[in-house]
Amino acid sequence: MILCCGEALIDMLPCQSAAGEPAFAPYPGGAVFNTAIALGRLGVATGFFSGLSDDLFGQMLVKGLAASGVDSGPAHRSSRPTTLAFVTLKDGHASYAFYDENTAGRMLSPADLPDLHGEAALFFGGISLVVDPCGATYEALARRESAQRVIMIDPNIRPSFITDEPAYRARIDRMLAVADIVKLSDDDLRWLAGAGDLAALARGLLDKGPSLVCITEGARGATGYTRSDTVFVPSQKVTVVDTVGAGDTFNAGVLAALQGAGVLTKSALRALNDDLLRAALSLGVRAAAITVSRAGANPPQRDEL
Repeated sequence: MILCCGEALIDMLPCQSAAGEPAFAPYPGGAVFNTAIALGRLGVATGFFSGLSDDLFGQMLVKGLAASGVDSGPAHRSSRPTTLAFVTLKDGHASYAFYDENTAGRMLSPADLPDLHGEAALFFGGISLVVDPCGATYEALARRESAQRVIMIDPNIRPSFITDEPAYRARIDRMLAVADIVKLSDDDLRWLAGAGDLAALARGLLDKGPSLVCITEGARGATGYTRSDTVFVPSQKVTVVDTVGAGDTFNAGVLAALQGAGVLTKSALRALNDDLLRAALSLGVRAAAITVSRAGANPPQRDEL
């Protein structure tokens, strides 16, 4: 099983009321939630760990996970409210306003960590790494499990959500040091590592400890870097409706391909060859292309590929 660890929230997406007035409609979302959903739809045994509310929105999240075959059993349930993210779209690109104080996800603590048994890999990311106590909780889980399980991280950086940049950068550095796979968009990489050649910046991340670094560049494609190789896979050309969930779906495709090839282990990732890396990037790119071709974070089922 792959356990996805991080936020689940409600995206309030812009729409029009029956009277033609501006309105928002609730949809289950969150970067890590989206990756879990995408993995489940790709036929991968997937679990989800987060803080989930017992409120109306929390019930929507649990039902959404179950509908895609994701086990929400590891999650910690509470009566605190669900995080809301109001989304605005401009030229197909999303920006977010988060309402996260004292929520079920935000207030997750180390005492709520699950006992793990058959999990092969853990995936972390999203806004859940920014704030405490949940950020410290996910970091503690990654550090606790890194010796025996593959760790993947996608910070999915949202600068407008970061209130203590030095503390956040320090956390990401610590988590990079225990990660086996790191995925960043080109914008995330430049925010994290500064200006410069993307390949050089990506290889600089390999020096921190990961075996594989994946950099996505939107419509251009994705590049995977290992200590010995560089593999580029171009994006598929589609009509973009919006980009919500694109990177999250890419993550799922990469993990699903690596697990399907039997290389989602620490030793196998250190020896990953070009063909297996290309196959993983290709599945990520193909799955993401379907997601961006329709509204909202709606990853494909396996048979759609």
